[in-house]
Amino acid sequence: MMILLNPGPVNLSDRVRNALLRPDLCHREVEFSQLQSKIREKLLQVYNLQGEHWAAILLTGSGTAAMEAMITSLVPKNGKLLVLENGVYGERLSKIANIHGIEYLTLHHPWGAQIDIKGLVTLLDENDDITHLAVVHHETTTGRLNNLTQLGTICQKRNIQLLVDAVSSFGAEELNFESWGMTACAATANKCLHGVPGTSFVIVRRSALAPTDTIQRTLYLDLATYCQQQDKGGTPFTQSVQAFYALAEALQELEEQGGWRARHSHYSQLVNLVRNELLAMGIEPLLPATNSSVVLNAFYLPKGFSYDEFHDQLKAQGFVIYAGQGTLAKSIFRVSTMGAIARTDIERFLAIVKSVIIVLL
Repeated sequence: MMILLNPGPVNLSDRVRNALLRPDLCHREVEFSQLQSKIREKLLQVYNLQGEHWAAILLTGSGTAAMEAMITSLVPKNGKLLVLENGVYGERLSKIANIHGIEYLTLHHPWGAQIDIKGLVTLLDENDDITHLAVVHHETTTGRLNNLTQLGTICQKRNIQLLVDAVSSFGAEELNFESWGMTACAATANKCLHGVPGTSFVIVRRSALAPTDTIQRTLYLDLATYCQQQDKGGTPFTQSVQAFYALAEALQELEEQGGWRARHSHYSQLVNLVRNELLAMGIEPLLPATNSSVVLNAFYLPKGFSYDEFHDQLKAQGFVIYAGQGTLAKSIFRVSTMGAIARTDIERFLAIVKSVIIVLL
């Protein structure tokens, strides 16, 4: 079996994989309605959110579909968006706003940099018409976990709605919806929740969903339309039924294993093992552990090693790592601890890395 150390899709547990074999089901039947409702309830339960105030809205599509649905559905036509960029996925949020003609500004940082709070406050002072702020929680470009505590306070004081890309943090990192004043977050099934690709979702405050005729920019990704129909047990478009089966099973598995805190602890143990052992081999991390997520960390390639050579040697022995992006493509590799991965898998991975380094040197 190939062990995937890339940031999704992830290795599946047997029970999640077997869920894909459940009976074929029409998305207009009551059995699908019950499945969909169960998933929506369990998604809210991950962070103890109340259905009276919050809605989990299910989409068939990747995490980017959820990001696009969140931005296009929640920023009104007379709104103005500020996007914080410190990696590929923050920049993707800006691209979404640009494509849809949403008025926006960016506060750009070098990839991996910490968000400049003073610069943010200054920008907001100069643009008091900003209504929404979008930020990536875990920026997988570098493994940085952006601190949302200060951002939440700033947004609440200025009555700015906070939109969070939690695609690669939901289910394993802390997301404090209430104290951070979050309006919505976008996420996906096939990362920290250990489901399969094909299903994503947005968790949103019900009070932020306006009537469809006041905001609607897209047909397929309009959250208000989905929420109205899903609340009634329906769905506006065909959903990926088998992916729903798998997500329902993955959420049940998460609950039985102790929830997001237990998953955070498991990931933390694995990533600390990776960091410590790689450092002992002379492989330096890109960011300090205190600035990094437990989901994924980035490391500098050993001197004299190309990514392709390093990747191919590891893949030949059953492990898939992930390349850097853009200007980091030739200098780093990334290791994710998501998925049905055991400590013994990581120990074997590290032994192979050590043997590969010795051989290539």
